[in-house]
Amino acid sequence: MKHLLSILMLAVGLPGLCQTTLEEYRTDVAAYSRTLKLAEAKRTAADEESGQARTGYLPRLSVEGSFTKSFHRYEGVEPWTFGVLPRLVQTLYGGGSVRAAVDQAALGYDIALCEEEFSRLDVRFAAEYAYWNLSAVELYAESMRRYVTLIRSLKEVVDRRFSEGYIARGDVLMIDARLSEAEYELVSVEQNRAVALHNFNILRGADAAKPVVLAEGIRDTLPMPQRIPAEDAVARRPDHAAAQLRQAQAAAAVRSVRASYNPQVSVGVGGSWQPYTPNTDGTTTLDGSVFLQVSVPIFHGGERRRATGAARAVAMQQEWSAAALRDDIVREEMNGWTALVQSRAQVDATEQSLRIAGENLSISTYSYSEGLATILDVLQAQLSWIQIYTNAIRAHFNYAVAVSDYRRITVQ
Repeated sequence: MKHLLSILMLAVGLPGLCQTTLEEYRTDVAAYSRTLKLAEAKRTAADEESGQARTGYLPRLSVEGSFTKSFHRYEGVEPWTFGVLPRLVQTLYGGGSVRAAVDQAALGYDIALCEEEFSRLDVRFAAEYAYWNLSAVELYAESMRRYVTLIRSLKEVVDRRFSEGYIARGDVLMIDARLSEAEYELVSVEQNRAVALHNFNILRGADAAKPVVLAEGIRDTLPMPQRIPAEDAVARRPDHAAAQLRQAQAAAAVRSVRASYNPQVSVGVGGSWQPYTPNTDGTTTLDGSVFLQVSVPIFHGGERRRATGAARAVAMQQEWSAAALRDDIVREEMNGWTALVQSRAQVDATEQSLRIAGENLSISTYSYSEGLATILDVLQAQLSWIQIYTNAIRAHFNYAVAVSDYRRITVQ
């Protein structure tokens, strides 16, 4: 009932605020996230690089020009000359370098897409963690306020009984010390709550001090995610898909290195516009040509073998990196599910302990008021209650985070 009344008072005290749901917060964080914007920029760059690689199939038009002027004039010869040489070249066979470059760039774009999707999973988890963290610190702050209120209520009883001569001065000193300690802890808790609120708002690009009312909390019923087999989790993960694409990209890099040492054939047309040589009267001539160009590497001192070997070593590194990532994902799934099950059990255990501690606190407080218990009994009951309440909040927080983490691990 007290918890319900505190919520109602909060709602009355903040009429201009609307509740923020977890889904709305995730959407706001995703829209503001600098991480996602960086991933989108990388994906755009990869798309442009893929388009650039495909231009290798197209003919290339270039123009070379030069102008020369001499300081000395020879008899009958102009002291200047120029040349304009346009060329249109089409590669017929580049040794496979163009195809390998196109494959590498296309795979790079697919890798960027996978990395962007994985960034979305990380951003979603960060948003959920900030949401549940704020819920936890708010509950903890509320519990500490209740704890301070309980001690103050007990202090009123102790002061009255002391004034009536029923108890010694030591009981008053004990309750004063406990109240001072609780108020000090409350200040620390309120500071943590302010920090959690700042992190919550900054993550979505809002004013850091903006008040927030959460529509959901860690003590709400959060359903257990469905258990996903480890191999299915591996198949779902975009970072593992990116690792496999890097393997293919490294294989394309091997072909690209090898292609640079293969024969190359190109054809083209060209022309020239320039004065006659020697330039006696400035008259120019325009000429054209058609050419076939063949390049055949013969001996480079073992350079091809070394370059290809280095590229293959890089490909092997990518293969082992993908295998290591697979093992990491399997381990994450198993550890994530274990944490989820254990945190769920802790929630059930702490809720039962909290009910017992609350009942014990009520009995101890009543017994002290009737003179049937000592101040130490009540203080111990209060301390036990706040400790168990804190454990319950931590258990609920751990469970909420475990749910979010398992959904991130298994891409649910």
